[in-house]
Order: sequence, then C-alpha cells, then structure tokens
Amino acid sequence: MFGKSAVANQFRADFSPQELATVLARYDLGSIQHVERQLKGSRRSPKAIIMSDRGRFLLKRRAHGRDHPLKVAYAHGIQQYLGRQGFPLPRLIPVRKGDDTMVIHNGHIYEVFEYVHGEGYHRLVSETFDAGRVLGMFHRLVRGYDSDWVPSRRGYHDTDIVRECLSSIPMSVGKNDSAFGRETELLTTVNILYDAYETAVEKVNEAGFREWSTQTVHSDWHPGNMVFLNGHVAAVIDYDSLHMLPPVTDVANGALQFSIIGGPTDPREWPPELDLERVRRFLMGYELETPYTPEQIQVLPSLMTEALIAEAVAPIAATGSFGRMEGFRFLQMICRKVGWLQENGERLIAMLQPR
Repeated sequence: MFGKSAVANQFRADFSPQELATVLARYDLGSIQHVERQLKGSRRSPKAIIMSDRGRFLLKRRAHGRDHPLKVAYAHGIQQYLGRQGFPLPRLIPVRKGDDTMVIHNGHIYEVFEYVHGEGYHRLVSETFDAGRVLGMFHRLVRGYDSDWVPSRRGYHDTDIVRECLSSIPMSVGKNDSAFGRETELLTTVNILYDAYETAVEKVNEAGFREWSTQTVHSDWHPGNMVFLNGHVAAVIDYDSLHMLPPVTDVANGALQFSIIGGPTDPREWPPELDLERVRRFLMGYELETPYTPEQIQVLPSLMTEALIAEAVAPIAATGSFGRMEGFRFLQMICRKVGWLQENGERLIAMLQPR
C-alpha cells in the first residue's frame, strides 16, 4: 500500500562483498557480469539483481522473523506447486548439485529467483481487475497443496498486537515535533482508531468468522508485490507472509490496497475516500476464479478497516513514524479514511451485491 514507497530511502540492510561471493558460489548462474543493488521492498531484506551470461536473477536475504527454515521451505513448496499449475510467479533457482532452493549462511537464509521483466502498478482498471483475478486463482490453486507444516493463524483480525501497538503510540509519537503540545489531540486520535478497530472486530466475529474454513492465504497482496505488463499481472513476487486464515482476509486487504488514494508525501493532503470503482473491479476479477459468499461481502468494510489500522500502527508504535512521514499526521489521515469506511460501508456492500 502507501507504506512501501515511503520507507524506500530509509536505512537498508545490505550485502557485504564476501557474503555475496559465498552465497552466489552455491548457485550455478553462469559467468556473473554485474551485481546491482535493488532498492525496492522491505529495507530489512536486502536484494540484488545478478546479471550473468545466462540472464538476470534476483538474490534475496530473508528478513529476520521471516527466515525460519520450515517457514521458508513451506513458502518455496507453495511457489513450486503454483509454478507447476501455471500461476504467474518467478521461478526459484536451485542450488548447485541438488534440489534445495535456499542457502543458509551465518544464520541467514538466501533465495534466488529468475528476474521477471515488467512494470509497477499504474492504477489502471485492467491491472486492478487482473490483480483480483490472480488472487482468486491463488486461492483456488493452493487449496490443493498438502503439507505437514502449517503456517501461522494470526492475522490482522482481532489481534492483541494491534491493540498493544495502539496503546504504545502516545509514547512513541509524543516525541515528534508534530505532536508537541497536541498530546490531547493525539490521544483522541488513538482512541478513535481503537474504538473503530474494536467495532470492526465485533462485526466480523458476529458474522461467524471463527467458524469459516481456513486455507493458505498470501497476507500481503498489494501492488508492490506484483509485476505488471500490458495491463495484466506478469508475476506475484513475494511469499514471505503466508498464513492459514479464511481467504476473505486476503480479499479485504487486496481490495483496500488497490483502492487507496494517496498523494504527496504529506499525508494531510491525502483524500479520505477509497476508489470504489477499483474495489468493484478487484472483486469482479476475484470472482472469476473463486466465488465469494454474501457473508464475506457483509464483512468486507469491517475487515478493510482492521487491515488499514493494523498496517499503520505497527511501524508507528515502533518508530514514531511511518517511513519518512510523521506518525501523528499519518494517524490523522488513517482516521479520516477509517471514518469514510464507516460512513460508506453499507454503500460499498450494496455496490458489491450480485445484480
């Protein structure tokens, strides 16, 4: 969503020359001609484009917290399974003399992918529609994947992590210039978000969320994790956040991510509304591959509210800011968008009902 580009110029983890040499020696990539640092994505997970006489590849070091060997093996198994089913994603490169697709070195896990050529998200209706369709395809295909290991069942819905982050924000944000002398206003903003989160949680639980069937979900379906070409998704490129949850959590988060209207770096200038046409097109694309139920439509605005709050508060609680944007101003923008969702939830539900 909005956070991916906002953190692009902050401190980034990087590879050391010796680290690169040691890890790349484990792969048969041909004669390496050039290594270029990749500045996209999580700053905790360094990436490099490797150019050789055999083509282009992407080297990635998993961020701590997403680098448990079983977790990575599960993600790699999912990717290989999806690739065999024709799902659009970059091919994992195996290590020399074996079928393993990860390298463990000095406590870190590394993976290499083929490099997929394409472009970023241009906010086209065709791109939004296809992003929904590909998510539906993902959900349909992974239902057939069998594994002894099960990923985390903890997502953004009804989690104490969000509540704890909200509670710690007054301390973390209170140190910033934008909140100086406005502590009461900051507390009011946090309380509004806390109440909105709890209201959304209650509505989703009343709809029977805990009884809905679960499966592997992507949990990070946003434009920055996709490569587009000619108005379509050429590849989905990130599988670090797989969870075991009702698939509607992915649908709500994806609809939110592809309908957010941002703006300049100053969040005070961001409009409160979502692009309802892109929400509708995203859901139309999804339903081509995986039909959704009326119960899921009813909770979409509430789940979108939860996802919006959850994504914003974690980095602000940790650092007092959201990327390069001051935490207080960003929270005020989130408050406006949450308010819009609350006021327009019924309109959104009515728009998505089958005609």
